[in-house]
Amino acid sequence: MPQSDYIGRFAPSPSGELHFGSLIAALGSYLQARSQHGIWRVRIEDIDPPREVPGAAETILRQLEHYGLNWDGEVLWQSQRHEAYRERLAWLYEQGLSYYCTCTRARIQSAGGVYDGHCRSLNNGPDNAAVRLLQHHPVTRFEDLLLGEINADERLAREDFIIHRRDGLFAYNLAVVVDDHFQGVTEIVRGADLIEPTVRQISLYQHFGWPVPDYIHLPLALNEHGNKLSKQNHAPALPDGDPRPVLIDALRFLNQNVNNEWQDLSVEELLKKAVEGWSLSAVPKIQHSQMRLAEL
Repeated sequence: MPQSDYIGRFAPSPSGELHFGSLIAALGSYLQARSQHGIWRVRIEDIDPPREVPGAAETILRQLEHYGLNWDGEVLWQSQRHEAYRERLAWLYEQGLSYYCTCTRARIQSAGGVYDGHCRSLNNGPDNAAVRLLQHHPVTRFEDLLLGEINADERLAREDFIIHRRDGLFAYNLAVVVDDHFQGVTEIVRGADLIEPTVRQISLYQHFGWPVPDYIHLPLALNEHGNKLSKQNHAPALPDGDPRPVLIDALRFLNQNVNNEWQDLSVEELLKKAVEGWSLSAVPKIQHSQMRLAEL
């Protein structure tokens, strides 16, 4: 049973199976939560159907179980949370904190690539329009518990960003904040590729008047071409065989002290020792790692 108020989470999108880069984020968040005697939740971020692969969500859950990363409570599915997102959108609009925007990408690009607030005072209706946050709490820096102070691009930090898309889909920044607050998440551990949207998410917390969780951004694994391992870059799925060698590779990637006698341990025993020996301060304090796919 959890012995602290700590709540962490792993929140993959079902756009493909988990790969080694995904495992780094999952394992890091799992070890951080378990080392704090806290709760570790899993959420499936299935709010972008055009990008989703049929059956990927179920495969992801099977992969987590196969690698011994057992979560607490029920899995939360964002596809079942639309009413919560609509309620928050309505609240922002009623508070005068959002507005409808009909600007095209071409117009924004012609204005320098950052939205200039063109529709703020036009009183557009909802037809063929996105919804933007009227930025009152720009966040230009935040403290990462691994990387230290992170400074944001001020233009992006001050931008009125989209919270509901023109195509009717809910924006990632809105959904992730609403769900992390709903699940009581106290600390978010994820890959360094998600550093940039963090200031927007903190800003949303402040607009809602909610407490802001802590953030930790882990280093990224690269493929043989120097690009981050990702589904878009066709990173191979985690192997179905013995998970222990891959877990050991992941622990070494995170610069943890690995027992050379791991072959004598079960997956459960290996993870238990990893929790006991977990050291966040040992994790490389860089946004990517030169560990290549060929080494895995």
